[in-house]
Amino acid sequence: MTVLEGIQRSTEFLAKKGLESPRLDSELLLAHVLSLKRMQVYLNFERILTETETTAYREFIRRRSMREPLQYIVGSMSFCGFTIIVNKKVLIPRSETELLAEAGWKYIRQLQQQPDGAALALDFGTGSGCIAIALTKNCLTLRMHAIDVSNDSLDEARTNAARHNVADRIEFYHSDGFAAVPPLKFDLIVSNPPYIATAEIPTLQPEVRDFDPHRALDGGADGLDFYRRLANEAQIFLKACGKMIFEFGDGQADLICKIFEEQKWVVESIMEDYTRRPRIMIVKKP
Repeated sequence: MTVLEGIQRSTEFLAKKGLESPRLDSELLLAHVLSLKRMQVYLNFERILTETETTAYREFIRRRSMREPLQYIVGSMSFCGFTIIVNKKVLIPRSETELLAEAGWKYIRQLQQQPDGAALALDFGTGSGCIAIALTKNCLTLRMHAIDVSNDSLDEARTNAARHNVADRIEFYHSDGFAAVPPLKFDLIVSNPPYIATAEIPTLQPEVRDFDPHRALDGGADGLDFYRRLANEAQIFLKACGKMIFEFGDGQADLICKIFEEQKWVVESIMEDYTRRPRIMIVKKP
């Protein structure tokens, strides 16, 4: 079987299974099997796949047909231009979370133009470590702290930080909320907390519902539990006029604004994602 024949057969198979992008998935999975970039696959259409390559490719296609996310199958993904290792212990970062990371490092860069230069930030619920690593890579004097309630997630975050040579600038803590955070004052807190209402989880796409860790999705009965916690507990960990930047779900903006305003936070701005939906909120300590 040639490379082109493999892609064509796999595309037809995945299309019958109802996947949204069967050709793209087929190409990316075969590129991974062959250790090629996707565009290089086009230069190898006539290449004959070995038995080992064919077996591996068929297994990947089978897993994708069962709606296992491509990122979990290949074990990695691109985030803000660098590769993050992911597995079923951590949430797959979404594209809109890149906007959250970018907003964070832009704010830190503004601070670093001030005379004292150095800045301190906290990633609340770090997961794979992608946000903490993105900020640290883009702000060379930033000292980062990151927390998560899952030791499995922290293991992956530490691995990712080491891969990108920023492990010496990120302190990781196993912590339920702020319980284990040291008594520091941060310039910035960033977070992509769980924000799906518990009852909505069974209605999500199979890739999310059946494979993403539910603890990273479940935001309680109305999806807002973690925003209440952040609004109630985060102020003492921020410097005067420090900021918090976080992601939220569809239709939650007004409710979250109310939660923070009741705790005297100043809602500074709300940013839209790539689909023009409100997605990122920036609040300031009064």
